[in-house]
This record gives sequence, structure tokens and C-alpha cells, in this order.
Amino acid sequence: MNVIGVVTEFNPFHNGHLYLINEIRKRYPDSVIIVALSGYFTERGEISVINKWDKVNISLNNNIDIVLEIPFVFSNQSADTFSYAAIKMLDNFKIDTLCFGSESADLDLLNNVSKVQIDNSEFDNLVKKYISKGINYPSSLSNAIYDLTGKKVTLSNDLLAISYIKEIIKNNYNIKVCPIKRTNSFLDTNSNESIVSALNIREKLKNNIDISKYVPKETLKYINVIDDTVIFKYLKYKIISSKDNLESFNLVTEGIQNRIYEAALKSESLEELIFNIKSKRVTHNRVKRMLINILVGFTKMEASMVSELEYVRILGMSKKGVSYYKSIKKDFKINTSVKLERTLTSSIEVRASYIYSILTNTDYTDEKKKHVILN
Repeated sequence: MNVIGVVTEFNPFHNGHLYLINEIRKRYPDSVIIVALSGYFTERGEISVINKWDKVNISLNNNIDIVLEIPFVFSNQSADTFSYAAIKMLDNFKIDTLCFGSESADLDLLNNVSKVQIDNSEFDNLVKKYISKGINYPSSLSNAIYDLTGKKVTLSNDLLAISYIKEIIKNNYNIKVCPIKRTNSFLDTNSNESIVSALNIREKLKNNIDISKYVPKETLKYINVIDDTVIFKYLKYKIISSKDNLESFNLVTEGIQNRIYEAALKSESLEELIFNIKSKRVTHNRVKRMLINILVGFTKMEASMVSELEYVRILGMSKKGVSYYKSIKKDFKINTSVKLERTLTSSIEVRASYIYSILTNTDYTDEKKKHVILN
């Protein structure tokens, strides 16, 4: 029996995710599938259009056996921090294979680039050189990779895959990787094929375009379109009221706090606020992560205190998942029995759930969902 790990956000769960799961089942028919899932807020600084607990239900109803939570303190972060938590928790659950969508699906390329970033002492110097020229971090990363390998790696899921592989190599995890070719581009927001990216679907939702062609029927009943106007008003209030301590929030680097404050004063929409803050050095996604941290009140001090994964929280299991969990739990290296608000990581998770509940006008705060959902 294979134990397959998948890192995902399901924002929202769409036909491409279903294709990935079905492809895994074809390749590994007798397998347990475990997903590491980001909940209310995602790696690219987005607020999920499906709440965490509904994503658990969707997962269990679509052939996933165990759903693990990537806590907010790791999910609203850079690819490397996000990957650190996700791969560590999946290794704790003894996966033997990590499957992921990839634009290239070129395993040799992804492995070689990962090794260059770890082993080549010149890599970090090259990244710093490009950053010093005012180039943002992702582009500096791509430029350094090209300088050392002659290969261009610029697409989102390939770059995320490299972060996963680096974690496996650095920690000597006994995990094979299985890239599965994506049938679409993450950045394509115009395609009308049956499988399109989550970004494409979120853009269609914002523009009141019917998405039923792109998602399973079950997804439709869980979609909760979040009004950017509401988010913007809360953010503007929080930024203005926190003028003197904006720099205390995680990812808000020295100097940019004034730019954030001035942008809040002159912007009239969330999109405009992000545009007025971002720059050549600071990417669109990094700005969104900063704003989410401000909204949730997640500070640099808190981030420094939760840099290590404190626990692994199980959100849901199928019957097969329960059986597998019972067979391995005696060997766990990380606690899987977490009481909410008993650790800093879990208390911040509860805080994030309250903020999400306010923004979405729902009642899905975590203290009301303490128990694992069994299917």
C-alpha cells in the first residue's frame, strides 16, 4: 500500500483538483491519500472562497482519506515557509510519495534546480545581487537559477514544487516525488476549458460569471463569495488605527509601513490599495500576505515564537484514514492532540477563524469545530 501526500488549498476545489486525485488513484490504486490543507487564508495571501470545514467535507467526499491543517502561521507565508510545515506534517504521517501538479512535470529539472539551491554556495549570493538591483525575490530566484543551470523556471507550481523538494532533500525525508502534468496555466485567467486554474475561477466569481462548468456540483453549494469592499473597509480601519505600529506586523519590512499607511488614505478599493503598495521589490502576493497579517493581527514577535511546527492537527478522516492513523500514531514525532488556544499557533488559528467569520458573515469559528469529521 502506498501513502500519498498532497499539498493543497482548494480555493476553490475544482475540476483540476478532481483530475489530480483521480490520476493519483489510477497510478496508486491501493493507496491512502493524505492532504496538507491551508484553511481560511492561503499561501498567496488570499481569503479562501470556501471555509476550512467545508473544504474538509469536500475532501472526504472525493476520495481523500486524511485532511491535515496547515496552520495560519505557515499558510499565509512564502513558498519555503509554507512548504516547511506541509512537508514536515506529511512526513510525520509517513507518506512515501508526494504528488503535485506541475507545469513542466520535468522531475530531473525540478530535482536539479532544488539541489543547486541547496548545494551551490554561489546561489544565495546571486539572489542577493539581483535583489540589490531592486528586483523582487521570486524574479531574483529565477535569475539565479538560470545563471547556474541555464534553465528558466518561472511558473508558479514548478517554483512551489522546488520548495517541496528542497524540504525533502534538506531533511533527508524518505519521500519520492511524483509531478503530474497540469493541463492549464495557473496565471491564465481567460481560459474557458473545463479545467482552469483556481485563480481563473476566483476572477470569474468576482465578475459574476457562472463557474458551474469548472467545478464539481458539490463545490457550488459551498462557495462563499467575499465582498472586497468589506475586506477593504476593515483593512483601512486597521491600517489607520495601527499607524504607529504597522512595522510590528509580520512581513511588513522597515520603510514600507509609511507606504501602506499613505496607500490606505488615498485608495478607494482593495485592488487599488494593493496596487499602491506593491513595487519592483515587493510583489503583489507579498503585499496581500502583509495585509492579511495586519487584518489578523499577526506580528513579527508572534512569528518568531512559532517558527517551528508545534503540532499536527487532523481536520478529517475517512474510515480508511482512521484505520491508517491508528496503525502509525504510536510512532509520531509531533503531537496530534491539540487543544485550541493551548499553544500560540492554535490560539492564532482561532483568531484567524474569528476574522474569517466576520469577513464572510458566517459562523465557522474553530472553537465550535473541535472534533475530527469522520466520513
